[in-house]
Amino acid sequence: MVARLLLRSWSRGLAVGPGAPCRPLSTGFEPSQYLQRSIVPTMHYQDSLPRLPIPKLEDTIRRYLSAQKPLLDDSQFRKTEQLCKSFETGIGKELHEQLVTQDKQNKHTSYISGPWFDMYLTARDPVVLNFNPFISFNPDPKSEYNDQLTRATNMTVSAIRFLKTLRADLLEPEVFHLNPAKSDTDTFKRFIRFVPSFLSWYGAYLVNAYPLDMSQYYRLFNSTRLPRPHRDELFTDDKARHLLVLRKGHFYIFDVLDQDGNIVSASEIQAHLKYILSDNSPAPEFPLSYLTSENRDIWAELRQKLVSGGNEATLGKVDSAVFCLCLDDFPIRDFVHLSHSMLHGDGTNRWFDKSFNLIIAKDGTAAIHFEHAWGDGVAVLRFFNEVFKDSTQAPAITPQSQPASTDSSVAVQKLNFKLSDALKTGISAAKEKFDATVKSLTIDYIRFQRGGREFLKKQKLSPDSMAQLAFQMAFLRQYGQTVATYESCSTAAFKHGRTETIRPASIFTKTCSVAFVREPSKYSAGELQQMMAKCSTYHNQLTREAAMGQGFDRHLFALRYLAAARGISMPELFLDPAYRQINHNILSTSTLSSPAVNIGCFAPVVPDGFGIGYSVQDNWIGCNVSAYQSRNAREFLQCVEKALEDMFDALEGKMIKT
Repeated sequence: MVARLLLRSWSRGLAVGPGAPCRPLSTGFEPSQYLQRSIVPTMHYQDSLPRLPIPKLEDTIRRYLSAQKPLLDDSQFRKTEQLCKSFETGIGKELHEQLVTQDKQNKHTSYISGPWFDMYLTARDPVVLNFNPFISFNPDPKSEYNDQLTRATNMTVSAIRFLKTLRADLLEPEVFHLNPAKSDTDTFKRFIRFVPSFLSWYGAYLVNAYPLDMSQYYRLFNSTRLPRPHRDELFTDDKARHLLVLRKGHFYIFDVLDQDGNIVSASEIQAHLKYILSDNSPAPEFPLSYLTSENRDIWAELRQKLVSGGNEATLGKVDSAVFCLCLDDFPIRDFVHLSHSMLHGDGTNRWFDKSFNLIIAKDGTAAIHFEHAWGDGVAVLRFFNEVFKDSTQAPAITPQSQPASTDSSVAVQKLNFKLSDALKTGISAAKEKFDATVKSLTIDYIRFQRGGREFLKKQKLSPDSMAQLAFQMAFLRQYGQTVATYESCSTAAFKHGRTETIRPASIFTKTCSVAFVREPSKYSAGELQQMMAKCSTYHNQLTREAAMGQGFDRHLFALRYLAAARGISMPELFLDPAYRQINHNILSTSTLSSPAVNIGCFAPVVPDGFGIGYSVQDNWIGCNVSAYQSRNAREFLQCVEKALEDMFDALEGKMIKT
């Protein structure tokens, strides 16, 4: 679902300091309508953000070979090395020069932005499980506020406050502060707001502050991915004022903004949600939402049938809604149930194509499930944090609040769709495929309580590197090999940056894993500690390089994309089995850290892989793993726990138990 560079700034919390706005608001400033009142305009830094660099080709090849080393035997590596040399001096050099020239002609964006959008939008696999992740909220600290109606009302109001704050240019710009004592102050903000936008990034840079790209925020609201033959379309209608609510497979809409753009009163929103929750209609026989779980070409064909069957205006209301609020009729039992519910549910009560679904269960457990083509989690996690903070610290209603005396039967419109026999057949087929896929997915969770970030930092080790090392050890113990591993890293420090890949499997992690798993008695605790330190140092280097746009994955992806776009015969490097293997990411990992986050999860990206969402907290390490039937998530987590126990034993000078 979120990246390394940003996590450090996100985990610090979000500044909501008061201050005079530097631009007037058309209708005056009403505090209840907004989250905050930033001194610096939201998009102040956007025009002056640095551009994503294209790495030198020789650096990309060197990094690629380093990542291949632990995955290949000697003969395979020699073959790949030879292909790399030929590529670097031949067709690869030509493609690289063409890419650099093309990039110079498109200074408004990044070299990866267009190809990355194409990668997502041309994919024909269903978005659910293949692309969409979820992040779940911690409970409201005040337990009585976790009542479903109360929390749904408060989170909806906070979400609309975020929308209004963003569109009024009053949301604090997203900035990574290396020295917040200098840069995260009203004094600096009052200075920087007068620096012209085309220079503002440089002013921040002088005080060790790094503004981040916010171009994706536009797609947060009123946005949907529309299925189209061969390539989907991202649709946004920022004039729409209504909320989409799903419950028991039924669709409802009502306005959350009035004609003047003001938020409808919280008591009215509460009344409308109470009205929806009291609807006793049975679930529809053919729930339309299943279609958003289909293969994209099949869904595109069925959507056209919906449109031609008289449903175009109704579909438009779904597509243009501010966002989708999903009200579930059951409480959450445990972490595993939470993950299944928020990642896929039963298929009837989600619109998987919306930019995000805000899901609230019967017991108030809440999560955001989001479509991935439009963004990489930068906007989602900021939105997530702000909504949690506002809804818990400045809730719009209390559990004692009474709904407004309003006629919700008039204000709330229940959407009805005309379904032909062909559409009913399509829905039934989609349900059958969805159910079969979901049935094959297992999810399991552990929380390692022996220690976390604080202990590892005292040992001068990177907490993230040690979590990644545990995954390498676990897979080696369970399956006896080292495999392609993916860790997402944001490149939001650059204009229209997306992500880069950290490759956690290295010669250092392989050596260390073999020592711990296969021959621990050969090494003293001190020697094992030295191996762990080397893993940490190298992982930190990879993380820094990736965050600065100096990985190899996106560069090679862009070169391959360019070759295909220009009709050039695919270079041998990209036909090498080793290239296919390193992009078959059996261990796909992502981490996030925020006071608002409970857990997150996503499905494996390949059929024989694991999806690993993890979080290293001050005194514990959480790990949420998904797998299909060819892998065993529970057994893998047992191996992760064993790896962490062994690592902590070694760090405490103890002998490793076999």
